[in-house]
Amino acid sequence: MRNIIRGLLLTPLFALVVSGCDTARQDVTLYARDAVPERLSDWHIVEAIDEELTLNRGVTPYDLNTALFTDYAHKLRTVWMPPGTSAVYGEERFDYPVGTVLTKTFYYPKGPDGTVLRTDDYRRDYVEGKAGEALALDRVHLVETRVLVKRADGWQALPYVWNAEQTDATLEIAGDASPMRLASDGGASQPFTYVVPDANQCAGCHADNHTQKAIAPLGPRARHLNKDYAYASGAQNQLLHWQQIGYLSGLPAFEAIPRNADFADADLPLEMRARAYLDINCGHCHNPAGAADTSGLMLHHSEQDRRRLGLCKPPVAAGTGSGDRRFAIVPGHPEDSILTFRVESTDPGAMMPELGRSLVHEEGVALLREWIAAMPGNCS
Repeated sequence: MRNIIRGLLLTPLFALVVSGCDTARQDVTLYARDAVPERLSDWHIVEAIDEELTLNRGVTPYDLNTALFTDYAHKLRTVWMPPGTSAVYGEERFDYPVGTVLTKTFYYPKGPDGTVLRTDDYRRDYVEGKAGEALALDRVHLVETRVLVKRADGWQALPYVWNAEQTDATLEIAGDASPMRLASDGGASQPFTYVVPDANQCAGCHADNHTQKAIAPLGPRARHLNKDYAYASGAQNQLLHWQQIGYLSGLPAFEAIPRNADFADADLPLEMRARAYLDINCGHCHNPAGAADTSGLMLHHSEQDRRRLGLCKPPVAAGTGSGDRRFAIVPGHPEDSILTFRVESTDPGAMMPELGRSLVHEEGVALLREWIAAMPGNCS
């Protein structure tokens, strides 16, 4: 009866009863599309409790082989599904059940003198003994948590911005902007503005078919998830873990599952690493159904036509966005290629991706320049 009364007060569609040692924590709560809460904590998915950002029962963390670059922010990704439901495997995308909630929390390790740190080391981010599953709030600065909810009529994207006290995040449909200073391991720092996209911009990047205005998850797909994660119970392949906990059905033979490369793994082939980087950072728009379909430049993982991939391909329109360069990719010459010009730019009228960054991803640029420089041939 108590759960029913609470449900009527909060107007959720569904509440998962949490039992056992977590009885003091409220249920994971799923709200209707037109009744989403102003506070992130009301979902009870990820919450700031006792100086930790903790995951509720049934909320599972995950990671990607190569992730979208967002101004060197670290990210904690989670998935939750209503009890008794599971996603159905598909090589290109999973069929997630209605009620699925995906979250992505963007944060930075704290640096000296009010700065945030630029580092690839995640080890200090977590509470001791809870690696990968609970962030230590005395060591990290939370910026935003994006919530993606599967409704009966499609996905809904909701951006939440963390308060200065780091106790909760508030729904900000119009987005937000925060000035910060990013410090490197060597001590040097640079100013930048971290931009939280508005709800429409979220939908623009997550377009599953931009002409139909439908959106879908980008990261939790087979090729991105096919890697090990260090769960509290031990390291395990994420797809097998999802299957084991009932979150994924229809998983094929393991050798048949695609796997994107880790762009930073220098032991892997250069082409594989560069294509994985372009797939996650550019392929969500540069694909036949994406927002950049009219450009003719296709950067998604399955594109095999080298011309459509950019080799010796002239731009649809010259000008600011091309840097007065003639071709998207000039084999052997990254300095003459539009692709490198755009990923190196911070000009809003020229840079790619258009959203999600104020800084240049130096490691990503270096990889793409190396890839292009190694290409044989010419555009004469």
